[in-house]
Amino acid sequence: MDEHRGIPGWLPVVGFALITGVALAGLHATRQEPAPQAATPVTRIADEPILPTVQVWLSTADRRELLARQPDIGMIPGTAQPGDVVVDPHATYQTMTGFGAAVTDASAWLIQNRMDGEQRAALLREMFGPPPGLNMAMTRLTIGASDFSPRPYTLDDMPAGQVDPELAHFNVGTNLHDLIPTVREALAINPQLRIVASPWSPPAWMKTSGKLIGGELLPEYESAYADYLVKYVDTFRGYGIPIFALTVQNEPGYEPATYPGMLMPAAMRASLIGQYLGPALAARRRRVRILAWDHNWDAPDQPLDVLADPLAAPYVSGVAWHCYAGTPSVQTDVHRAHPDKDTYITECSGGDWASAKHGELLWFARDLLLAGIRNWARGVIYWNLALDENHGPHAGGCDLCKGVVTIDSQTGAVIRNDEYYAFAHFSRFVPPGAVRVGSSEPDKDIVNVAFVIPDDGTLVMVMVNSRTEAFAAKVDAGDVGFRYTLPAQSVATFVWQPDPVGSWARRLKRWLGDLRAVVPHG
Repeated sequence: MDEHRGIPGWLPVVGFALITGVALAGLHATRQEPAPQAATPVTRIADEPILPTVQVWLSTADRRELLARQPDIGMIPGTAQPGDVVVDPHATYQTMTGFGAAVTDASAWLIQNRMDGEQRAALLREMFGPPPGLNMAMTRLTIGASDFSPRPYTLDDMPAGQVDPELAHFNVGTNLHDLIPTVREALAINPQLRIVASPWSPPAWMKTSGKLIGGELLPEYESAYADYLVKYVDTFRGYGIPIFALTVQNEPGYEPATYPGMLMPAAMRASLIGQYLGPALAARRRRVRILAWDHNWDAPDQPLDVLADPLAAPYVSGVAWHCYAGTPSVQTDVHRAHPDKDTYITECSGGDWASAKHGELLWFARDLLLAGIRNWARGVIYWNLALDENHGPHAGGCDLCKGVVTIDSQTGAVIRNDEYYAFAHFSRFVPPGAVRVGSSEPDKDIVNVAFVIPDDGTLVMVMVNSRTEAFAAKVDAGDVGFRYTLPAQSVATFVWQPDPVGSWARRLKRWLGDLRAVVPHG
């Protein structure tokens, strides 16, 4: 049978003509001077074939440059002497899920109550919309209250002395006014938004303390707590909010004194997942992932203990990490022990503390994002998306934390913090589905991470110069390379298409395939 039956005969001819035209145009360009323009798409090197150019965006710690587009760089043929950075697109690692920030109760309240409709729409488009927006592809929600909530609450609070093991009083009423509308608006902008949800505390009646603050989960309520989390997933889906992944307890190794939380040992987390939550979620048609740990880098034995449990491990998709203690290198240690489990960073906050007096651009770009990704993170989620000028609203907990943006509580005006620009250097240019590829680093002060976008072969590299002087970098990528002088204490994102003709050919092939799929056969 002719596999092309029903496809008009002119389509292959047009396809061949277009591909040939692109190729001939490239050959012709080697014999003519390019027309002068502000940012030429190709660079002519003597009589050699045309080479692609590199687009550059730059931010500096002194804030003189903030995600500022720089003049394009002309690529040069490779030399026998290797560069400071060698990009190897054939050495592939993890596929990226995305970047984002948590829509906490505080963030949602500010967005809904301290911004007018126009301001709110503009901010959410900027955060979750495609470039030139930040293109955030992940967010995190709290199941019940965190320290960034107006008051402590869960989704099944009962009067003191009463219990509700059947969850007859479960409700999301507290989330209806601010949180749910904000998340739905974000999903309308990016329907592929991946949502991680984490509880700070179960209802007080499930706990040894009888309170939301402190205590532990009573063993007899493990099953009810699993049902509580599943009911959250189902209820939010009913509001059009699909949950991508769950953790069973935020920071289970820490018992906060001023806001909801509790300790949950590894043995109980494994029991909860292996006996109750895992089987309940596995029975559902729509997959919801379970992420282990959801706490700091300094305790890798904690997720390893859960992953060693034969009942829990099959239900665990990956490990969630926080940035407040330890180093991201432990992500690689756990990955080596369990290469089938994904890695995510689900919380990290900047703030107006002493260590941040010179700004936080370099730390977040270098020590969180870049280092986290080089240690297998598929996604990185900042803590609060937005806070006000008083670091709130919040009830207990962190009193100096900053959001990705600061919203003026009187005018609704937006200030973009260093964290905004650090994340933008990644999220705007590295879409979900991008694959981390190999790239060498000259030393600890000049670091980078590189990606390939499979759709068209575009390469993206983020480089950080921590030195107090400029660094003249030579980058090699196959048969070509480029040179760029990275200013002192700066972050740069480089984007280039190593094979423009091949990229057009691949796009045309996809277009022909799509057209073939919709043209009637017969």
